[in-house]
Amino acid sequence: MPELTRTPYKITFLTGAAIVIANMVGTGVFTSLGFQVMGIQSGFALLMLWLVGGLIALCGAVSYAELAAAMPRSGGEYHYLSKIYHPALGFLSGWVSATVGFAAPIALAALALGQYAKSVWPGLHPQWLSVAVVLALTVVHGSSTRVGSRLQIIITALKVGVLIVFIGVGMVVGEGQAISFLPDNAGWSALLSPAFAVSLVYVSYAYSGWNAAVYVTGEIENPRRNLSRILLAGTAIVLLLYVGLNYVFLRSTSIAGLKDQVEVGFVAATSLFGSLGGRLMGGVIAALLVSTISSMVFAGPRIVQAMGEDIPALRFLAPKSRAGIPVRALLLQTAITLVFVLKPSFQGVLVYAGFVLNLFTFLTVLGLFVLRFRQPDLPRPYRAWGYPITPLIFLALSGWTLFFILRDKPWESLYGLATLAIGALVYFFTTRLVVSPAAPQG
Repeated sequence: MPELTRTPYKITFLTGAAIVIANMVGTGVFTSLGFQVMGIQSGFALLMLWLVGGLIALCGAVSYAELAAAMPRSGGEYHYLSKIYHPALGFLSGWVSATVGFAAPIALAALALGQYAKSVWPGLHPQWLSVAVVLALTVVHGSSTRVGSRLQIIITALKVGVLIVFIGVGMVVGEGQAISFLPDNAGWSALLSPAFAVSLVYVSYAYSGWNAAVYVTGEIENPRRNLSRILLAGTAIVLLLYVGLNYVFLRSTSIAGLKDQVEVGFVAATSLFGSLGGRLMGGVIAALLVSTISSMVFAGPRIVQAMGEDIPALRFLAPKSRAGIPVRALLLQTAITLVFVLKPSFQGVLVYAGFVLNLFTFLTVLGLFVLRFRQPDLPRPYRAWGYPITPLIFLALSGWTLFFILRDKPWESLYGLATLAIGALVYFFTTRLVVSPAAPQG
C-alpha cells in the first residue's frame, strides 16, 4: 500500500534541460541541410539560417517562460491557448500536438535512426528497428518517471559530449571546402529570398523542441523558478551546437555532395574520416537519436492527458498510473507514431509539421500580449526578458516564415489546415456528445 501514497517523482532542472536539449537535437539538424542547400549556396547565409532560427527559439523561450510561470500546468500550448483565447483553439493545438506535433517527429527520428543504423549494418531492416526503439522507450517511460528521467539525463549528456567532440575534430581535420562563411552581396541577397524563408521552416523544425519543458510543467520541481532556466539554458546550448555542427558539415563536404541528402551527418563523417569513419559515425548518430525519441515519448502524452481532464468525451485519456504517468495517453501517442512509421514522406512531413507547429507557437507568443492586457495583475514570477522586443522579434520572423510557406508550399500548408479542420470537427462532436445526454435532466 505505500505505493498508493508515494509522492510522484519531480523533474529536476537537469532532467528538464535534458528534455529540451534532446527534443531539439534530433532529426532536423542531421537531415535538413541537404534540403537547404538546394536553394541556398552561400556559406554565410546557411550559417545565418541557424543563427536566426536560434534567435527565434530564444525569443520564444523567454515568452513561454512567462506564460508557464503565470499558468503553471502541464499541457503547453493547449493549456495557454485555452485560457487566453478559447477552449476550441486550445483543443486544436492539442489535436495538432497529438497527431503531428509529437507522433510525427518521433516517427521521423525513429526512421532516421533506422537509416543511420543501416549505414553501419546494411542487412538491418531499418523500419523494424524504428518500431522496436519506439516500443522499448514506451515501456521505459510508461513504467517509471524516475527511471525515465535518469535515462534521459544520461543519454542526453552522452549526445552533447559526442557532438562537441565531433565539432572539435571536424574543425581541424582535412583542408576544408572552398566555401566562404564571410558576408558578401550574394549572402545578403540570399537572406531576403523565399528560399531562405522556406529553409527556415526546416531550421525551425530542428529547433522545435525549445518549448518541450512546458508540456511537463506540473511535474517540474519548483516550476516558477526552474522552468525559465530550463528553457533558456537548453535553447542556448543547442544554438551553439547547431552552428558548430553545420559549420563542420559545410566545411567537410561540397554543396553538391550535400544536396538532397537525408543522412547529412553520415555524408559529412565519410568526407572527414573515410568510409569506415562514416559508417561508425552513422552508428553513433543512430544511438544519439534514441535520446531525441525518448524525450518526445516522455513529454507528448502530457498534452493528451491534460485534454482528457478538461474534455469529458476524452476523459478515458485522463487517468494516471500510481507512479503519476499518463499511460493511456502514452499508448495512444505510440499507436499514432507507429502509423507514421509505416509510410512516411520525409520532406513533406517536415514542412507540413513545421507549418502547423509554427502557427500555434505564433498564436501562443501573441497570447503573451493578450494576457498582459486582459490580466495585468496576474502574478508573474518570471517576466519575459526584453519585453516587448523579444516576443515581437519572434512574431515577426515566425510570421514571415508562415507567409512564405503558404506561398511556396501550398499543398503542405493545405494539409496542415486540413488537419485543423478535422480537429475542429472532432471538437464540435466531442463537446456535443457531452451536452446532448445532459439535456433531458434539465
